[in-house]
Amino acid sequence: MTPSNPTDPYAGLRELTLRGMVLGALITVVFTASNVYLGLKVGLTFATSIPAAVISMAVLKFASGSNILENNMVQTQASAAGTLSTIIFVLPGLLMAGYWSGFPFWQTTLLCAAGGILGVVFTIPLRYAMVVKSNLPYPEGVAAAEILKVGNNAGGQDEGGSGVKEIAAGGVLAGAAGFLAGGLRVIADSAGYWFKAGTAVFQIPMGFSLALLGAGYLVGITGGMAILTGIVFTWFGAVPYFSSSVPQPADMETAAFAMQIWREKVRLIGAGTIAVASVWTLLILVKPMLEGMKLSFQAFSGTGRHTAERTDQDLSPKSMILLTLGMMVLLALSFYHFVAAAGISSGLAWTLVLLCTLLASVIGFLVAAACGYMAGLVGSSSSPISGIGIVSVVLVSLVLLALGDSSGLFADEGNRRFMIALTLFCCSAVISVASISNDNLQDLKTGYLVSATPRLQQVALIIGCVVGSLVIAPVLELLYEAYGFTGAMPREGMDASQALAAPQAMLMTTIAQGIFSHNLPWGYIFFGAGLGIALIVVDLVLKKSSGGKFALPVLAVGMGIYLPPSINMPIIIGAVLAAWIKSRIRKRAGGDAENSLKKAERTGTLFAAGLIVGESLIGVLMAFIITLSLANGGSDSPLALGLQNWDTAAKFLGLAVFVFGMAVYARRVLKAART
Repeated sequence: MTPSNPTDPYAGLRELTLRGMVLGALITVVFTASNVYLGLKVGLTFATSIPAAVISMAVLKFASGSNILENNMVQTQASAAGTLSTIIFVLPGLLMAGYWSGFPFWQTTLLCAAGGILGVVFTIPLRYAMVVKSNLPYPEGVAAAEILKVGNNAGGQDEGGSGVKEIAAGGVLAGAAGFLAGGLRVIADSAGYWFKAGTAVFQIPMGFSLALLGAGYLVGITGGMAILTGIVFTWFGAVPYFSSSVPQPADMETAAFAMQIWREKVRLIGAGTIAVASVWTLLILVKPMLEGMKLSFQAFSGTGRHTAERTDQDLSPKSMILLTLGMMVLLALSFYHFVAAAGISSGLAWTLVLLCTLLASVIGFLVAAACGYMAGLVGSSSSPISGIGIVSVVLVSLVLLALGDSSGLFADEGNRRFMIALTLFCCSAVISVASISNDNLQDLKTGYLVSATPRLQQVALIIGCVVGSLVIAPVLELLYEAYGFTGAMPREGMDASQALAAPQAMLMTTIAQGIFSHNLPWGYIFFGAGLGIALIVVDLVLKKSSGGKFALPVLAVGMGIYLPPSINMPIIIGAVLAAWIKSRIRKRAGGDAENSLKKAERTGTLFAAGLIVGESLIGVLMAFIITLSLANGGSDSPLALGLQNWDTAAKFLGLAVFVFGMAVYARRVLKAART
């Protein structure tokens, strides 16, 4: 269609189309399943905007009249998959706490949808100040816009096609490796070398996940080195110290003894470090939070900015108010259904429903600006959403603990478990709000750079929230039945080594249980908090002395302490691989390195997305096969070859496949930089 407005080159182009919404929904389903699996396995999710944009360009180029704005709407809708799935950072805790035995579909869906849509609404008033008038880099939003622009200039032909090839190549490679490890079980997914100095236990860990290699490539060298700092502190400091001061039981192997120390003591140190890093981030963001709240109140009262320009139109204040009230009603219904099952008095039940609805909405509103700012500063993938979860779990736990004590609710110990579960359920809503807030401004930045209509983008995000919400409960149920979670297995006799770690959910559950039972080992958490404060000082000194060239992200150090070592090592290797490739390109290209680096970054990002999606989808597929096998009386490893005395060979084969994956990754990125 020919633009009708010469000052607006895209005026009259179709944006939010039925075919685009269908394609966006399909991408959302696939990426939501992938992110839920990855988040449960390793505690990380990946941003889906860039691969969604590439897939959209590749598919819609076969449709007549497709354009950059339509492709932008598809990636906007699908990006909800990369963020709403972070609800798994809390929700599995309900099973770990022994309160749920599965994931009720409508309860989970309504909670995700209501929280997600509130997250969209809460950040709409921030768009003008934090997107249009801000100097925040929005790394993923800018990258997605560049890919859309290049694809549009090339008619969507070359860029979309080559981008899909990178995603497909990474997906096939990681999917094959994942099938060999999790399906046939002929290669190992991790290994570790344990040794002792006196009675102190040390470990050199290793993991072979290609998905995590891709995640590390995206994290970058600064985050990778910070995670390595956490690993060194844990396995060459804290664990050796505690293992040398506590006698090792005679009937326990060295590795099991060290892992028990890590789970019961050192991991809580990591939790304290993560909590301090999160609070510090929020303190830094006080000013934009206050400005964002001011803009939000102005918009809700109808006194905010008004414009006739297509590219500057948001949802109306009336729409935002109606959506906010409607979603608060949905949250209240979810909480009522949850509380009604507890069998407490109606007066106290309604008090809890109203209190939890207000807590979820108010905390969500307060963190919306902070999460949006963090996403603009460091990107959605690197924003510490799990830290927001920790802070919210502590706040909600303390409020509900005070109410329970004052009302005599804890005279029945069964009610204490109910209140722990209610805390986790309430915080799941907060995470939904925070995660979409984290993503919304990133998408609006992409839209701003390609001259999209913000109002339609906001509608697309709401659609993405609804579609993603419908997928989360079935995928969670499928994965739980197939693998189980650490601390929550659906059946006796399951292979605990195959359980999904769900690290953040385990942490949130541990903190909530400790607060309500008054036995949380605060000493380790306070030590971690002190370590976090010291690391903040180190980070500030590094940034100041190097002019911002060097840094030590405290949150990443905390994750290095808290996450299992087999998860952290591939991330570190991926970060080092990215730095080595960039260094090699700079040396080879000389003064003309910028263009080569851009090509390498695009290829590396898309290949990383392929690795993550490929391994994750194989994990979901294997979960379906395992569930089907168990339903028919089979085993939980129906495709395993069952080779005898294969452990050592499996570890060497796992290492060989991992090294091969690294080589393929480096070769493709370096080749792209030369073209």
